[in-house]
Amino acid sequence: MNATQRVVLLLLTASLLAGVVFGSPFYYRLAYVWVFLYAGSWLLSKMSLRGLEVRRTARFLRSQVGQIFEERVEVLNHTRWPKLWVEVKDESALPGSRGSQVLSMIRGGESRSYLVRTRLLQRGVFHLGPTTLVSGDLFGLFPTSRSIPAQETLLVYPMMFDIRAFPSPLGWLSGGEALRRRTQQITANASGVREYAPGDPLNRIHWISTARRNRFMVKEFELDPMAEIWIFVDANRNVHSQLPDQPAQLDEKELWRPSVKIPLPPATEEYAVSIAASLARYYLQRGRIVGLVSSGRNFRVLPAERGGRQLGKILESLALLHAEGRLPMQALVEAEIRSLPRGSTVILITPDLGDSVPLACELVLRRGMRPVVILLDVASFGGGGSIDKVSANLAMMGVPLCKVAYGDDLSSVLTENSNAQLWM
Repeated sequence: MNATQRVVLLLLTASLLAGVVFGSPFYYRLAYVWVFLYAGSWLLSKMSLRGLEVRRTARFLRSQVGQIFEERVEVLNHTRWPKLWVEVKDESALPGSRGSQVLSMIRGGESRSYLVRTRLLQRGVFHLGPTTLVSGDLFGLFPTSRSIPAQETLLVYPMMFDIRAFPSPLGWLSGGEALRRRTQQITANASGVREYAPGDPLNRIHWISTARRNRFMVKEFELDPMAEIWIFVDANRNVHSQLPDQPAQLDEKELWRPSVKIPLPPATEEYAVSIAASLARYYLQRGRIVGLVSSGRNFRVLPAERGGRQLGKILESLALLHAEGRLPMQALVEAEIRSLPRGSTVILITPDLGDSVPLACELVLRRGMRPVVILLDVASFGGGGSIDKVSANLAMMGVPLCKVAYGDDLSSVLTENSNAQLWM
């Protein structure tokens, strides 16, 4: 029982007592008013949410940090009776969401909708809901609510930075041979011909063989002799650090901008994920073959492929990656190094300042691969230790090293290393 109900009941009791004491019919009539008000409010409250339906629709359920997420919320009244007021509460965990709104006087059979624009500030997966409808009577005696569970989820990719140039490793051409691996893509390496099958594109027909055999023949191709790129992301909880986070101050007037650059949170985890996403996009846009290895809550390996579909899989994996693992970088490399082809380039992204990184690079070198280390300066993120020892060990081994500190412009830092002699 809320305070308003107590007031009405007290007035009803006082009216009845006054009628008994003074014997005036006025007080009895006043008591009838309180009874009708109480009962009528209860009835209106029970009817206020009946026949209401909420629909939440979005054009895209995958987006990126810094972009605008648009969602339309529609409230439908399937009854013949108007709804005096309805409050729509958005209880989703999406940071910065402003989907709550109060709607008034929704007529029978009418629908009311509004557009919600949210600047995405955090990567991950978010449920679009639950949504709670709140209504009641005119006097607030009997507030009522109904919760509608979430129907869809939004996947927010990590922020990516434009890399203007970055060294591209050469292919592994032992004896000048190309990689003997068939592919459906058209490359410069034709391996043979076969009979035409329904669905084969006409530009793959080999007309000389077709004329010789008097039936359609198409060309088959092999992968280009280019080295694979493998990105290892360190998600060991024991090596990551984070400074106290302050919410980004965004101007509401800039919600019309489709995308803005938001400062990364002061955490080595977020920097590592953004670097991995940026490098994956850079190499895939240039037709390279990229794979991803990480070990957060679960050990995850994405086989090396090329194309936009591979970028989507990598971004999805990175969006869900958190520093919850226990494997150091050395163990992560040991678990997967045997399945990597000779001549691959292995990019290690880590804030680990111990011996794990040099040992992992030694394993990579022994297998005939090229290691590259992107080392996060833990001290700038509030952690302890110095990167000098790791830098000296990697320099002695001849392993290229890129240092990243908190506040660095990742686009500039990663691009500047393109001028270095990274690939021996």
